[in-house]
Amino acid sequence: MEIRLNKLICESGLCSRREADKMIEQGRVLVNDRIAEVGSKVYFRDFVKVDGIPLKRREETVYIALNKPPGITCTTDPTERDNVVDFVNYPSRIFNIGRLDKPSEGLLLLTNDGSIVNKILRESNDHEKEYIVTVDKPITAEFAQRMANGVSIMGIMTKKCKFVQETDTRFQITITQGLNRQIRRMCEALGYDVLKLKRTRIMNIRLDKLPSGEWRFLTTEELTTLNDLLVNSVETAAPAKKKAPSKKKTEEPESKAPRKTAARNTYSASSTDNKASKSSTRNSKSGAGTRGDRSFKASKSGSNAGTSGGRTGKSYSKPGGRSGKPSGGSRSGSTGGGSRKPTSGRR
Repeated sequence: MEIRLNKLICESGLCSRREADKMIEQGRVLVNDRIAEVGSKVYFRDFVKVDGIPLKRREETVYIALNKPPGITCTTDPTERDNVVDFVNYPSRIFNIGRLDKPSEGLLLLTNDGSIVNKILRESNDHEKEYIVTVDKPITAEFAQRMANGVSIMGIMTKKCKFVQETDTRFQITITQGLNRQIRRMCEALGYDVLKLKRTRIMNIRLDKLPSGEWRFLTTEELTTLNDLLVNSVETAAPAKKKAPSKKKTEEPESKAPRKTAARNTYSASSTDNKASKSSTRNSKSGAGTRGDRSFKASKSGSNAGTSGGRTGKSYSKPGGRSGKPSGGSRSGSTGGGSRKPTSGRR
């Protein structure tokens, strides 16, 4: 695949495209030991030097269209017999974009460019995938209508889709979802069994006359159109966004803790005042009014100290030679707060 020289230099991390153009204008860039021209295109196999130093660049991106035959499993797991990576046998690492279940056949894309996988697969981006399906009995008007308007599978109502009947038992369907074995499950829910399922298109990439079991590289025109269609597509949400609920859970006890503590402190303070009041009454009845007043003040002072976190006690003598302590200041309290993780289902 061809790529603009300034883009290749930019993607190496050396400089921006504009700076790369200046280097090319100044004759500082060589392609296969020849001075390059502004606007020229190169292949990844071409040898590029900047100021006499070989350009360090990333691995060449690969985009493959395969006509998957039945019996091949869409996985990169080398322990899986008949996995699609071993079937294609490409010399460098590649992986499939989405899946077709083992009995299904047709168009499957493979690449080493992870940046486009989720952009193609994510349901909210509404990228079309087209299939030709053969079922086990004649298609009725009700079947066609329900397939087009949505069928409940796995507790989910499928999105509306394009449905075109071709023969008594064969139809073309275009969907934007990628639920696991979606089309087969939709047919089963309506009392039909799928005899043959073949994917013929993914977005602008068509299977056309590619023989079963064969693969080809995407053309420059296909890649240009594909990139244009993916400009406004978003990738799958990052796992970091899942932290929000757990953060809320950890903060929840902290927000409740101050209210519980405050309630306990309020109750304790009221109890202390009542005890202090009773003590004062007993003292005044015994004729020690002045001492009763002092004992009440000491008790109230102890209660305030308890709610503010201190520990205060004051002894006094009662008439009759007995000694006692006010009931408010032995506890410590606190009014402050607490202390603080490529998707498409088989069809």
